[in-house]
Amino acid sequence: MKVCIFGAGAVGSYLAARIGQANEAHLSVIARGSQLQAIRRQGIRLEAPDETITVRPAHLTDQPHDLPTQDVVLVTLKVMAQPGAAPAIRHLIRDGGCAVFAANGIPWWWKYGTAQPAALPLLDPDGRLWSLVTPGQALSCVVYSANEVIAPGVVRHLGNNRWVLGESDASNSERLAGIVALLRNSGVQAEASTEIRTEIWAKLLRNASLNSLCALTRLPVDGLAEDPELLALADALIDEIIAIASSQGCRLDSHRDAAREQLRRGGSEGGAPAVKGLRPSMLQDVLAGRALEVEAILGQAQALAVEAGVPCPTLDRILPLVRGLDRSLKVH
Repeated sequence: MKVCIFGAGAVGSYLAARIGQANEAHLSVIARGSQLQAIRRQGIRLEAPDETITVRPAHLTDQPHDLPTQDVVLVTLKVMAQPGAAPAIRHLIRDGGCAVFAANGIPWWWKYGTAQPAALPLLDPDGRLWSLVTPGQALSCVVYSANEVIAPGVVRHLGNNRWVLGESDASNSERLAGIVALLRNSGVQAEASTEIRTEIWAKLLRNASLNSLCALTRLPVDGLAEDPELLALADALIDEIIAIASSQGCRLDSHRDAAREQLRRGGSEGGAPAVKGLRPSMLQDVLAGRALEVEAILGQAQALAVEAGVPCPTLDRILPLVRGLDRSLKVH
């Protein structure tokens, strides 16, 4: 199987290291800048609690059009970078191939298969992903895995290892099963879901609360958990996302307690020991001066709430603050 990882950030580097070490595919990686140069010199180094591994991809480039077509393109770019990469992603997908989008928040294909299928202006402003990649070639991957690039070419895995994949049409396809098998054989705890929208909403409970408040305060998750007033804000955001999801036909009431418990356990999953100093991706981006995934995590949720007439006063207050923070990072 020919597999390309498009984006060698924290998530992409983790996947590249695992797939490369297992030798489960002919692996290509698209990287840029200091990441590209470091990987060329020393490969991708993954530092996990129980091991350190180094992998050199078969192909490494910053020019996607230099690569042959692929069976699977694992797109690990942030949501706001995806539209600009649409032509390159389209080039990389072979006939019968697909792209798996592993990113936080609501994906660009969200209205595929609904009564009014259309591109989402906040996420795909010119409809390039919708028209070039097309929803029928897209899968989503909900990521529960704490990874951080700590130096060029070096990613640290802090905990959690659950990856939920699903087709945009919610089918239980052969290609979905094949990708899940590839990841599982690589040591990535992947699973297939025919309810990927529900899975996306469930992860958004954590993203909307943890990411936004940690970014605004610059506190890690355990720092957030020590402040009752911040926890109250996070709980309110969780309740509002549940209400918005319900308006879209996804019931998440059974996820409420787990999301709140995760907040109070420093971001750890499934009863695992609390992780000290865990920095969600949006906080990592703030500290590195990078643009934030505001619209996928917060803005599109608010837009769906407006469409459905669902009040979300806490989200309405938090969103302008995070958008303002994002603008300040882009200025500097």
